[in-house]
Amino acid sequence: MRKYELIAPCHFGLEAVLKKEIIDLGYDITLVEDGRITFFGDEEAVARANIFLRSAERILIKIGSFRAVTFEELFQETKKLPWEEYIPEDGKFWVAKAASVKSRLFSPSDIQSIMKKAMVERMKEKYHVSWFEESGERFPVRVFLMKDEVTVGLDTTGESLHKRGYRKLTAKAPIAENLAAALIMLTPWNKSRILVDPFCGSGTIPIEAAMMAANMAPGMNRGFSAENWEHIVGRKNWYDTIDEAREMVDTGMETDIQGYDIDHDMVTIARENARLAGVDHLIHFQQRPASQLSHSKKYGFIITNPPYGERLEEKENLAALYRTIGERFNGLDAWSMFLITSYEQAERDIGRKADKNRKIYNGMMKTYYYQFLGPKPPKRTGADKQG
Repeated sequence: MRKYELIAPCHFGLEAVLKKEIIDLGYDITLVEDGRITFFGDEEAVARANIFLRSAERILIKIGSFRAVTFEELFQETKKLPWEEYIPEDGKFWVAKAASVKSRLFSPSDIQSIMKKAMVERMKEKYHVSWFEESGERFPVRVFLMKDEVTVGLDTTGESLHKRGYRKLTAKAPIAENLAAALIMLTPWNKSRILVDPFCGSGTIPIEAAMMAANMAPGMNRGFSAENWEHIVGRKNWYDTIDEAREMVDTGMETDIQGYDIDHDMVTIARENARLAGVDHLIHFQQRPASQLSHSKKYGFIITNPPYGERLEEKENLAALYRTIGERFNGLDAWSMFLITSYEQAERDIGRKADKNRKIYNGMMKTYYYQFLGPKPPKRTGADKQG
């Protein structure tokens, strides 16, 4: 079975989460960089990484890397790469995205155009043809330039991995599914503990938590570009991985996962998304304002993505909203709260300094993941467990 060097991009600030996920899947990490992890894996790893990783953006097969400071160098080095080993004569190929940081070559459109020309020239020589129909399977290429070092990858995923397939309807400013999953994984929450999201919107955080509780692989109900690349990843690898994922699912457990939103339409949308994800029976959604956040039990978790004030109508009410969050959190006995926001005065208005604070980039927006840690619940004795 062929071995590949695989690249998994992620949100900036979540590299440690993704690294742990890849190690837990059984693969060896070769490089950790800002916003991406590189690791070794075989054909099966391409399928398993796409289907099982919760915090990754996509999975790329690394074609090569080189240094380029001029467009001529970019052309020549791209042409040296063994494209014919990956892209068949009838394949549709293009540079889907180019990203450049601290590099002399910085125009994405020029990088994309020059690399495409180099790929065409290479394959003309190898396939002994003068033009390509490009009527076959799609082979999108992605390239990263960092300090003049060019890394080239073939995108096995297609639509970003945050698109699990369940979210047909969204809120105005939805949190991406892979970011929501990573935020949960940064907490000590597990399926035996209470989880409440008082700003649930279209339900992403509760749904991702319920999928974790049910051991449901995030990519088991969607398709991937590389499913049809049988010369790279045999189809049996996809079938076997889906079988592996289905055998692991357990939706029969009891959970206490709750999602609240002040908007009735959002609650309706969240319920429908949870149904499409197959976890609606594990979550209780309710129309309720943050001012009514309460719970009789101890040791619960708030994990939430409240308004940031990005829209003008939110800005003037932001301080009052975060004061309300602080008041309701103080009223909960021995709870923990994990809150992501770009609002700079969050701690001041909540009325408490976070125990931990992690910087995470949500797209190009700098956000902070404030972690207010409550006490751990007492360990259950043997008698408690039996009772």
